[in-house]
Amino acid sequence: MKFGLFGGAVAKRGNETADSTGYTGLIDLVVEAEELGFHSVFLVEHHFTGIGQVSASLNLLTYMAARTSKIRLGTAVTILTWHNPVLVAEQAATLDLLSGGRLDFGIGRGYRDAEFDCFCIPKEEAMERYQEALDIILQSWTSDERFSHDGKYWRFKDIIVEPPCLQRPHPPLWSGSGTNESIARTAKLGYNVLLDNFATFERTEERLDVWREACKEAGRTYDPMHVGLSRAMNLTETQEQKEKALELRRANVTKLYSAFGSLPGVMQQPESFADPDLATEDASLIGTPDEVIARLKRLEDMGFGYVLFLIPNNSDMLRLFAKEVMPAFAD
Repeated sequence: MKFGLFGGAVAKRGNETADSTGYTGLIDLVVEAEELGFHSVFLVEHHFTGIGQVSASLNLLTYMAARTSKIRLGTAVTILTWHNPVLVAEQAATLDLLSGGRLDFGIGRGYRDAEFDCFCIPKEEAMERYQEALDIILQSWTSDERFSHDGKYWRFKDIIVEPPCLQRPHPPLWSGSGTNESIARTAKLGYNVLLDNFATFERTEERLDVWREACKEAGRTYDPMHVGLSRAMNLTETQEQKEKALELRRANVTKLYSAFGSLPGVMQQPESFADPDLATEDASLIGTPDEVIARLKRLEDMGFGYVLFLIPNNSDMLRLFAKEVMPAFAD
């Protein structure tokens, strides 16, 4: 089983200090995570939050590429709806080249109403914009000849995108999926899948079964490294610490639920997410090292082989995980 990190950082407007939740702290944490044996980091993209969430994930990952040598660098996800697709193709290819072929390109169409409103983009256009942008990006990465595009939202004349990606034909594509339909569609398109950290173990196993069946129908071999399962993780020593960690998790999930009417990544998919109470304990990895090992073993028995932990505020938790938990899953 391999482990990665999932999330972002906070660099709030008007805050001139770089603390453990700022970009500097995140970069240092990722550097140490690589040394500890973590496989990857996936960064989110959000805009206009007022709380300083990461907005330019490709830029931040490019800087991380210069500070690291092995850890894979992922977007979770780049919202194609917001961006000029040719510029995204160029920036992502540059990151892939400079990192030595370590980019995992997660893509999505967006779900936050506030972002659609602020960009002045109707939400009902999201899927069309996403698909047209993705088509352009893929053509940009795979065409060795100049091409033109005359679409509904984008027009380009006689272009060739440079530099080329180092990974061929292009970096792996990852898509966040929640419903059975979207999971099956992702498998059949040949992409990898990112599963959210809110669903219960029972629902998570159902999703994996859907993925496996869809891979079989598409003639695709099941590979556990093509399924990234995100989870909240907190190692505790006492029952009191565990209760406090669970209460913090409950507060964070409830805050998200209150803000969006459901949980991130699964908007308008009511069958696919756990309610806030279930997402607190049943979906998370919170407890002593032995308890977390046991829950990870359950996931491994289901067929999962790649778990992404929500990025902690400091590296102490990563060190403890590497010392107490990782050896139980050594190859």
